[in-house]
Amino acid sequence: MIRTASAVRRRARVRRATILAFLAVMGPGIITGFAGNDAGGVTTYTAVGAHYGYALLWLLLLSTAGLVVIQEMCARMGAVTGKGLSDLIRERFGVRWTIVAMVALLVANGSNVVAEFAGVAASLELLGVQRIVSVPAAAIAIWVLVVFFSYRVVERALFVLLLAFVAYPASAFIVRPDWDAVLRGLAVPELSPGQAALIAALALVGTTITPYMQFYIQASIVDKGIDRELYRFARIDVYLGALLTGLNGFFIVVVAGAVLFPAHVLVNSAADAAQALGPLAGDQAKLLFGVGLFGASLLAATIMPLSTSYAICEAFGWESGISKDFREAPVFMGLFTLLLVLGAIVVLSPSVPLIPLILVSQNVNGLLLPIVLVFILRLAGDRGLMGDQANGRLSQVVGIGTAVMASALSIGLVAVTVLGL
Repeated sequence: MIRTASAVRRRARVRRATILAFLAVMGPGIITGFAGNDAGGVTTYTAVGAHYGYALLWLLLLSTAGLVVIQEMCARMGAVTGKGLSDLIRERFGVRWTIVAMVALLVANGSNVVAEFAGVAASLELLGVQRIVSVPAAAIAIWVLVVFFSYRVVERALFVLLLAFVAYPASAFIVRPDWDAVLRGLAVPELSPGQAALIAALALVGTTITPYMQFYIQASIVDKGIDRELYRFARIDVYLGALLTGLNGFFIVVVAGAVLFPAHVLVNSAADAAQALGPLAGDQAKLLFGVGLFGASLLAATIMPLSTSYAICEAFGWESGISKDFREAPVFMGLFTLLLVLGAIVVLSPSVPLIPLILVSQNVNGLLLPIVLVFILRLAGDRGLMGDQANGRLSQVVGIGTAVMASALSIGLVAVTVLGL
């Protein structure tokens, strides 16, 4: 009896230690995952649901599976090597290929930073706040948070923003979709060969597996000090973040497919969708959708410039890290500041249309994604670099399948658009 009681206490201590270890490393995976449901993601998922109903849910399911595997690869590389993705690209492939990767990232992230501030402006315009007020206020708040506070404080602030994402599943249950039709959309592949459908499909993949997410999750794993020993706990955080990202996108498509598609309300932004949901599904759905867009935009407007700064500083050997100040990491903080300023300035221009900016950024993500995935697959499968933590056969197959899917959609879009096929 005494032995049994002792064993129970021992198991309880082990469980408590496991939970505490998970809580200590939790953050990079969940935050990176939810940041993928940014303004561009909300807009893309809404447009897909409004234009195609549930027909592309199967593609979202495949993209989410790819995201789970790719995010885990990058997080594992960070824990095993203690280096960021761009740092490894430079070491393994040389400066020339590093420059190619950084140019691709800058193009994608530059358009994305603008898209996030466009999302902030669009969401608060629903409440009557003009962009001349909302955009500078958001930029200043983000800058102060990152520049003057430590990694731990920044991470906790980002966790608060995650509460906004409750808006999407709540909206889905308010509108009461046809769940049988939803299941058919998940199980039966359907894709029109037309240009519009290919654009929507490429944007869907590009917004689910956004290139900056891979750079950021690996850099944040390193910045937080998660090593090989702690990674078994961090892996749960990574899986959870990726799965919740796909689930959140699923609910956005379902809401738009249930309310906007049958009513033939063709919208090109989540803000438009929130306005349209008012008379069709009640003011609750409209308010929830607007809140979700604002939280998503603000979260990603923080992560996006950080991801770019991490990647470029790692690539060229400059100091980086949220907990460092301007004197310790001048290039890191300077680049972060520059991206915020430029993104805000572009959106503040009255002649710049917000929604086309958001949608174009997601197609840029989709076009550049195959480039980033090739580097990741080569590095994560390299036994000389990763040892016994190199990719297994299943991870490599899923990763290659994801890269092929993104490449095929990119080639199809270019063929239809440029060659007129």
